[in-house]
Order: sequence, then structure tokens, then C-alpha cells
Amino acid sequence: MKIVLHDYWRSSASYRVRICLNLKGVPYDSVPVNLLAGDQTSDANRAINPQGFVPTLVVDGRPLTQSLAIVDWLDANFPEPPMVDKDPFVRSGQLARALAVAADIHPLNNLRVLKRLESQFGADQAARDEWYRHWVVEGLAALEQMAGGGPFLGGDSPDIADVCLVPQLANARRFAVPLDAFPRLCAAEAASLAMPAVQAAAPERVKPA
Repeated sequence: MKIVLHDYWRSSASYRVRICLNLKGVPYDSVPVNLLAGDQTSDANRAINPQGFVPTLVVDGRPLTQSLAIVDWLDANFPEPPMVDKDPFVRSGQLARALAVAADIHPLNNLRVLKRLESQFGADQAARDEWYRHWVVEGLAALEQMAGGGPFLGGDSPDIADVCLVPQLANARRFAVPLDAFPRLCAAEAASLAMPAVQAAAPERVKPA
């Protein structure tokens, strides 16, 4: 099985998939897609990802898109360690926490939305940063209440929600979002970042030379 990840080193969604691949020990090749240069909208990228996004995981020539759908595919084909539990109630909680990031925080703060705020509404950098911080704080406040007893976001091992949390907190720090109000989230992040597989997925570790 040949697996190729088309991603951008600082993309949160790509970071999620790299974490999952590494946790499961799945070998893959990487093809960089430079979002700042607009590579995501190229014909080549749209041929495998019609939305013009990253990441895309190409498995034996078959493209898979959307980070959580990719994680789901990886869980089905490489079940250890599991990213979602077989118990329906536990699984629902894991997915709810993951979606609090992937569906409610991240879409409001990705690059294309921030650019649109500038082009359509004339938002300067300070306004865009404030927009970013507002939605991150609101979302993380809810997620803090949804967190389990630790050490990870949902229990004793990292799951699909932790895969989403680590990139989101990394981005929050880039935009100087205060995180003191989220001790459970920071503790879960620290538990993940103690794992070599998660460390190896970090943007600074995969940034092209």
C-alpha cells in the first residue's frame, strides 16, 4: 500500500492527519502544498481535492479528503491505537469534542476566512487577530467543560479529539490567545506532546527546508 500525504506544514487539518499517521505507525510520503503561494487552488491539487484544500491522503492512487474522514479511514484500516471507541456513548463524546474544534473553531479562523475579512470588509491585521482570538476563546471555553478526567482529552489514551486539540492550541499560541483559563485542555495537550509520535508531526519538524 502506497500512501502519500499532500499537506502544508502549518495547516491544522494536515497536522491532525500527521499525528494520526504517526500514532498508528503508518509510513507515508509527503508532497508539500504551499497555501501561501496558492498551490491549493492549482489544477493539480483540485484534481485530487475538488475543494482546493489540504490535506489529501492518496492511497494507491485513490484520494481521500477532509481530515476527520481521513482519520476515520485510517482507524478502519489501521485500528491500533483506536481514535474512536466502539462504545456508542464514548464514541459520541469523542466525536463531539473533535468537532468542537474541527467544525466550530477552525473553520472560522482558517486562512481563506481571514483573507476574506480583509478583502471584503477591510479588516486590518489587528481586526483579523481579534476575530481569531474571539472564536478560539469561545470554542475552547466550551471544550474545557467537555474534557474528561485526563490525562488525555477523553481518558487514558489519545483519541480523535486530541488529534484536533494539539494543532488548535499550537495555532492559538501563534495568535497570542491566553490559555490560562483552560487547564484541562493544556494538560491533555501536554500528555500528547510527551509522545514522540506527536512530536514528530509538529509543524517545525516537517517544515520544508
